[in-house]
Amino acid sequence: MSPAGGGAAGQGARRVFVSLGSNVGDRAGYLRAAREALAALPATLVLAASRVYETAPQELADQPSFLNQVLCLETGLEPRDLLRQCQRIEADHGRRREVRFGPRTLDIDILLYEGVECDGRELTLPHPRMMKRAFVLVPLQEVWGWRRGMPALDLAALAEAARRTQAVRVVEEADGVAQGAEDEP
Repeated sequence: MSPAGGGAAGQGARRVFVSLGSNVGDRAGYLRAAREALAALPATLVLAASRVYETAPQELADQPSFLNQVLCLETGLEPRDLLRQCQRIEADHGRRREVRFGPRTLDIDILLYEGVECDGRELTLPHPRMMKRAFVLVPLQEVWGWRRGMPALDLAALAEAARRTQAVRVVEEADGVAQGAEDEP
């Protein structure tokens, strides 16, 4: 499967998994716009995308359902630079940070970044809540074959455990982006 994306990641690029979410307005359109914006970042390629899932809100129940997806990127951007770009993309698509865990046009979370663990005020990697969220684990499992340099996780077991208490429903196939395992040369 060939990678999709605009800018060549280049030498020294690292793998990153990001999650996308939207529960306001044209949810599918916001996810599509996020994929395109991430692919257009300098030194960044979108290598793989999961299917799109519909999920119930978790922390704040009184809001519309979410559409969620996970992407695998390869990027030359440093973690905090990528975070700033993700926040810019969210803002460009109408994201307002008024209520924590509240409704949003677009949410982009960095889940895992190859070779990086940090616990900072701005950024914590791996993402601190990802292991308890079916809306992250189920789509992440689909693209986990691209996991070069990631921690050893039994993602199938984690996703299955989360699915027992959190429903996830496939609503859309990946939009022209590779799925599954990385092709070996």
